Amino acid sequence: MRVAILGSGRGSNAAAILEAQAAGRLGRAHVVQILSDKPDAGILALDARFGVPAAFVDPAPFKTKLEGEGEARFIAAVLAAQADLVVLAGFMRVLKPGFLNAFAGKIINLHPSLLPSFPGLDGIGQAFRRGVKITGCTVHGVTAEVDGGPILDQTAVRVEPTDTLESLAEKIHAAEHALLPAVIARLSERG
Repeated sequence: MRVAILGSGRGSNAAAILEAQAAGRLGRAHVVQILSDKPDAGILALDARFGVPAAFVDPAPFKTKLEGEGEARFIAAVLAAQADLVVLAGFMRVLKPGFLNAFAGKIINLHPSLLPSFPGLDGIGQAFRRGVKITGCTVHGVTAEVDGGPILDQTAVRVEPTDTLESLAEKIHAAEHALLPAVIARLSERG
């Protein structure tokens, strides 16, 4: 299974996937491309560390969604990589029908809450401010509904009375780094 990772940030989840791959824990999956909508994103530096091609793709003309010319460029890049699975790992754009239809049933996303609770931006902060005792992370299939696709797996994280927003975020990120590679490995074994 050929995997393309899309991300907008520092790339810690992409690094976790690539570390799992290097350790032989990614099943039959193999990351073939990293793409980012930010020219200075940390995720792009992973190419040197792991030997996987990484590239900036111009997302213009929109700032928060992938549509129009930017969408066409991302579709072309994923097609060129011949990816069987598109993994959104901190990709901070709303996908529109063109991209969703081009890769229907082949896009997964990692979200930092136990969906369907706390969808959208700042899932960790939403849960923390709400005062929940258990939160976590979710890997789900991507559909037109933001964070509304079928849930593939989840990991629960207990919120301790001593947790701060920062300590909770660290615990959830650690859970994400285990969950996302495990889901990719399982999907790769389905054939």
